[in-house]
Amino acid sequence: MRDVKVNLELIQEKVAEACERSNRNPEDVHIVAVTKYVSVERAAEALEAGIHNLGENRDDGLLAKWEVLEDKPTWHFIGTLQSRKVRAIVDKVEYIHSLDRMSLASEINKRADKPVKCFVQVNVSGEESKHGLEPENTIEFIKQLEPYENVQVVGLMTMAPYIDDQEALRTYFRRLRNLKEEIEALGLKNAPCHELSMGMSNDYQIAIEEGATYIRIGSALVGE
Repeated sequence: MRDVKVNLELIQEKVAEACERSNRNPEDVHIVAVTKYVSVERAAEALEAGIHNLGENRDDGLLAKWEVLEDKPTWHFIGTLQSRKVRAIVDKVEYIHSLDRMSLASEINKRADKPVKCFVQVNVSGEESKHGLEPENTIEFIKQLEPYENVQVVGLMTMAPYIDDQEALRTYFRRLRNLKEEIEALGLKNAPCHELSMGMSNDYQIAIEEGATYIRIGSALVGE
């Protein structure tokens, strides 16, 4: 398995190329290493290579790595989060990328000791297999979150289909960016909505060209 540092350098080069094509600053793109399939030792290697953000999609995986790494990384919960699992992880993570229902928001608000940075998950592709709000319901959902002081909507998240059609991918990412800008313009106190979490190992360059500020990289960075 190739060193994480070597993988990171290759990804950073591609991030820089995508930013140059879209007239963006590479410093505005944050790489989240998705460590859900790798050992705690491999996650530690990612930290040593210069990665600051680690992403886990299961509560038990996050807690196991937390036991060793504690708060050295910035933790991101990137998977579907069951309301009953919130209590165990909410004060260990800085970001939750999968807020998609009021019951989850209520539980985060109830269990957190301080505001949690949340991405609202939007299903821009309309795939039945994917979680997330329909785009047309997203703004109303975010407005209903206003009473929850511990839920801060920092942005939107989506998972594009795993396809080779780059123009289709671009359309999905652009749709999320347009929705983000619409919400951003509302100036909601609880939802600054400046960020976009989109793009994975197979499509992150396109996502960056369409405005991604957080990219979630697993296999291309830390392996399977």
